[in-house]
Amino acid sequence: MLDIVIEARQAEISQGFTVKRILPYQLRRMVGPFIFMDHGGPLHMPAEAVKSLDVLPHPHIGLSTVSYLFSGNVTHRDSLGVEQIIKPGDVNWMTAGTGIAHSERFEDPAMLAGGELEMIQTWVALPEKFEENDPSFENYKPEQLPVFTDTGVWMRLIAGEAYGLKSHVKTHSPLFYVHVVLDQGIRFSLPKGHSERGAYIVKGSVEVGGITYTAGKLMVFTKGVDPVIIAKEPTTLMMLGGEHLGDRYIWWNFVSSRKDRIEQAKEDWKQGRIILPPMDNEEYVPLPEGKSKPAGGPPPNALS
Repeated sequence: MLDIVIEARQAEISQGFTVKRILPYQLRRMVGPFIFMDHGGPLHMPAEAVKSLDVLPHPHIGLSTVSYLFSGNVTHRDSLGVEQIIKPGDVNWMTAGTGIAHSERFEDPAMLAGGELEMIQTWVALPEKFEENDPSFENYKPEQLPVFTDTGVWMRLIAGEAYGLKSHVKTHSPLFYVHVVLDQGIRFSLPKGHSERGAYIVKGSVEVGGITYTAGKLMVFTKGVDPVIIAKEPTTLMMLGGEHLGDRYIWWNFVSSRKDRIEQAKEDWKQGRIILPPMDNEEYVPLPEGKSKPAGGPPPNALS
């Protein structure tokens, strides 16, 4: 019924910002094309501490980053010259392709006054034929995303296709990504038509096969099995998955089907060939000094 249950681990992505890291995991690196998942918050920050959360400009290749907020605001800037304030319910979909750098800063007046922040960031690996595409960025507002409601169920389809709904968010491979809120006692099923499926418990708890699973756990389900998920209390889930793309190398913020491409990306960042955001180029995260190889051992902590 369940291939594996992954418990989130602590990871520091900036001096003041520790997140729950769900993917990658040593025994399960991907669910469908999703190769990375962080859960930040919920944080209640005093005004003097908010700036310590900033994530300085850093690079990516071979993936799309997907930022989704439950509360708070984040200012995104990237190599393309995009400056976008991400608000709750927005979908920020940045495709790195050949290489892009971006920063995430907490400078909105509402955040600087002290407030709550909670967000999920995932990385979606690109099919080999799209790994060297030009970088791109899209921001989608909540009203652009399909929503389904029923007794005790609220659901927003962030990307892909699931439960008869289709999102207009542009993706590069078959997948689904859904924000689900369940009342206590509600019985819920997995979407059909996808070979790999997982559900991360943001808050609350659920019962599957007579066993209760609590917040901070990612349940990865066995292919072809359709268990019933029962909410033991008011519960929020992020459900994700899709078709497997094949193995990927991952090192720091770089993802590729080729190990040599990771090595090239390291050199590109060191030599300044991945352009910094034009409106945020006075500081950046240097390449980690770790000697670990893309295919072996724990790589340096990834940034969002």
